[in-house]
Amino acid sequence: MGKKLKNTGLVGLGVVAGIAVSLQFSAMAQRPADPALPLEELRQLADVFGLIKSDYVEPVEDKKLLTEAITGMVASLDPHSAYLDKKAYAELREGSQGKFVGLGIEIGQSEDGYIKIVAPIEDSPAHRAGIKAGDLITRLDSTPVKGLSLDESVKKMRGEPHSKVSLTVLRKDEPELLVFNISREEIHQKSVKGKIVEPGYAWLRIAQFQEPTVDDLAAKIADLYKQDPQLKGLVLDLRNDPGGVLQGAIGVAAAFLPRDSAIVSTNGQLPDSRQTFYGRPEYYLLRNEGDILAKLPAAVKNVPMAVLVNTGSASASEIVAGALQDYKRATIIGTQTFGKGSVQTIRQLTADTAVKLTTARYYTPNGRSIQAKGITPDLQVEENADGDGLNALRLREADLSKHLSNDRDQEAAKTKRDEAEEQLRVLMAERKRKPLDFGSTDDFQLQQALNHLKGLPVQTAKQESKLVQADPVPAKSPIKK
Repeated sequence: MGKKLKNTGLVGLGVVAGIAVSLQFSAMAQRPADPALPLEELRQLADVFGLIKSDYVEPVEDKKLLTEAITGMVASLDPHSAYLDKKAYAELREGSQGKFVGLGIEIGQSEDGYIKIVAPIEDSPAHRAGIKAGDLITRLDSTPVKGLSLDESVKKMRGEPHSKVSLTVLRKDEPELLVFNISREEIHQKSVKGKIVEPGYAWLRIAQFQEPTVDDLAAKIADLYKQDPQLKGLVLDLRNDPGGVLQGAIGVAAAFLPRDSAIVSTNGQLPDSRQTFYGRPEYYLLRNEGDILAKLPAAVKNVPMAVLVNTGSASASEIVAGALQDYKRATIIGTQTFGKGSVQTIRQLTADTAVKLTTARYYTPNGRSIQAKGITPDLQVEENADGDGLNALRLREADLSKHLSNDRDQEAAKTKRDEAEEQLRVLMAERKRKPLDFGSTDDFQLQQALNHLKGLPVQTAKQESKLVQADPVPAKSPIKK
C-alpha cells in the first residue's frame, strides 16, 4: 500500500491547514482551577522530572523539560491541538492577518521527497527571483530537503526580514540544477481573487480564510459586477483551501445567503462553545468599521452558484460549502472534502505563548457534523477528465492519528486505499501532467461547473463514467428544520 500524500500549504502562513480558528485570545490564568486534580499522577510527573534531572546522561534545562511535557500533553489530544511557543504563536497570528515574513511561495510535498512549488505569490521575492510553478526544491541552503517534513521545510524558509536563503531547484527541461539566493520579505497576501471567465460568468477563489477575507471578498465581488453587471452565474472555488479564521467563513457564507441565516453551530464543554452563528455583522466583523457586505450588489444573493471543493478543502471551507449546500443556495461540485469539523480556540498563556485547543465540533445549519466525514459534493467531478490525480492519495481527517470522532452518526469506514500498483500508475501519470492552474481554460472542474450553471451536461467522476444534465441551481430554498 502506498502512503497518502500531504496537502499543500503556504510558506509562512503558520501551517494552518485544516483549522477553523476562533479568535478568542483569553488568558488561562483567569479560568478557575479544577479542585479534583489527579495528585498521584502529578507526583509521578514530579518524580520523573527529578529522575531526569539527577540521572540523565547529561544536564537538561528545566524549561526544556517542562515545555516538552506541555507540548506532549496537548498534542496527545487530537491532531489539531498544540502548544504554541513564541515562534509558533507569532506565525499563527501573522498567518491569520494575511501577512508573513517569507519567500512567497505555495508549496507541497512531491512524491520524490522534494518540495514542489505549486505557485509563487505575485510580486513576492520568489516571483521576482524567477521561481516557477512545478519547480522542485532539492536543498535549502546546504540542507537536503529529502527527509525533512513539510513543516520543517517551511520553518527553514521563514526568517527575519531581509535575511537570505538559498534554494537549489530542479526544473523540468533544465540540464542543471538552478540556485536562487532570495531575501525574505513581509508578504501581504490577498486571500481572494477572481475574474470574468466568459461573458456572464465569474470565478471567485478563496485561497485561505484570514482576517481581511470578508473585506477582500466584498471588494472583488463589487469589481466583478462592475465588469459585468448582468452576471448569470458565479463559481466559488474553495479547492485546496485549508481553512483559517472562523469569522471569515461566516462572512463569506453570509454574502450569498439571506441576512440572519444560521451559518454554523458549535457544541463543546464550555457554555460559550455551544452557540449558533448567524449571517450578521457581529458574527463576522473583526473590526467595528461598518458592514462591508451591506454594500454588495443585491443580485449576489440570487445569482446561480456552484462551489468547487476537493480533498484539500477543509474546516472553514467546509463550513461555507455545508451552509450553501443546506440552503440549496449552490451546487457543490468536485470530490469529497477533508472532513475537519472541529474548532480550535487560542488560549493565551503568556504574552508570547498560547495553547491552540480543540474546544468544539461544528455543525451545518441542518445539524450535520462534518468531522472525519467531510462534505459530499452534489456532483462528483474529478480534477481531470481521466481521474482525480493526486487528490485520491491525499490524507483526510479520518486518516489522522487520534482524530476526533463524528458524534452525530457512526463514523464511516476510512477511505479504501488503492492497491500499490494503481497508486504507482497515478503517480507516474501525474509526473507528466503540468501543475493545475485553478481558473485557467485547462481547469476541468471549473469547466464542468460552468456547464452546470448553463444547464449543459456535466462529466461526473470517472468511476461513474456518465454525463448528467443539470438545471441551474435555484436562488433560494427553505432549509430543513
